[in-house]
Amino acid sequence: MNHLTWNDAISRIRARVEETARSEQPGFPHFADPQTQRWTWSSDGDWTGGYFNAMLWLGAYAGPLGDRERWLEWARKFTERLRPRLASDSSSRALLFYYGAALGSILDGDRAAHDLALEAARALAAMYNPRAGVLPLGRAFEEVSNVGATEAEIDMVQAVALLMWAGRESGEDKFRTIAINHARRHVEFCLRPDGSICQSASFDPATGAILRRYTHKGITDNSTWARAQAWGMLGWALSAQWCEDLSFLGPAAKAADWWLAHVPEDRIAYWDFDDPAIPHTNRDTSATAIAAASLLKLSALTRDESQRRTWRSAAEATVRALIEGHLGPEGGLWDGCFNKRIGVATRHELIWGTYYLFEALHVLAGRLEPASV
Repeated sequence: MNHLTWNDAISRIRARVEETARSEQPGFPHFADPQTQRWTWSSDGDWTGGYFNAMLWLGAYAGPLGDRERWLEWARKFTERLRPRLASDSSSRALLFYYGAALGSILDGDRAAHDLALEAARALAAMYNPRAGVLPLGRAFEEVSNVGATEAEIDMVQAVALLMWAGRESGEDKFRTIAINHARRHVEFCLRPDGSICQSASFDPATGAILRRYTHKGITDNSTWARAQAWGMLGWALSAQWCEDLSFLGPAAKAADWWLAHVPEDRIAYWDFDDPAIPHTNRDTSATAIAAASLLKLSALTRDESQRRTWRSAAEATVRALIEGHLGPEGGLWDGCFNKRIGVATRHELIWGTYYLFEALHVLAGRLEPASV
């Protein structure tokens, strides 16, 4: 598949981003209904608000020069909407402000986005538990009531990116220490011996000892939820990238190889690899898009030429499957499964899924270096 195909998909997504940005809705697009194609908006960004901002920052950076100022204006507007979340006791601030603000500095040199992201990184670092070596989810973490200071989950390994970026920008060593400890501890918490991922862990805040492991969004507590597997791939790939520590390629590769060995032949993951209803159950294009972006990062980071080709080829085939089977002509990535356990948005466009597809497409089209974000 040539660059014209990747660029056509980028153009479709850009058109939908523009339509959404022009809508003047308050808050942030969260998920969209497959029948009406209309977004459900979150007032404060939930844990996903930064992803629409990221598409605007990336679109300004890599899009037509004539669109740049308009896209930057939108990006700045949506990024400023994140400011109230600085005080939220939630480790999801890592996602909100890395994608929503730090990318504005990394890609577009925006000073206000830089300062907001650095402030968020300092607030995030204040959550760190040095006895456990981890950032807990926090009392305000979305989707789980009263999570508190004794829970961790694979989604938040990505905090490494914001912390390491902040360390680079500020010169403060504490960010690197927290980032590396946090990422390494999640290997112990979440990576099973066979390479599959357990989503979450409870730990003793005084000693850091693991109390239990569980997958609260999967078909069972012990299943392999597709998005957890993809988050593990991405989190440790980002750790290798930002920490410049290739030891993190070990857990990332183990998770990636498990994904490739278990994903269906058509490359689109079922929402949970252990759902007994397969093949008569939901797919999750959002998990699949995360996996594709992760494979591109791993391909760029590895020193093993054979592994590089394997991961790059798998990423290309995965993105091809997404755009040929699930990207609508209007630019929405459909068949994302937000939360099957409680029946929320099970065949929808999910804003993070569209972002990771957008990122992967820019890499494949030669518009973005995979290890730059």
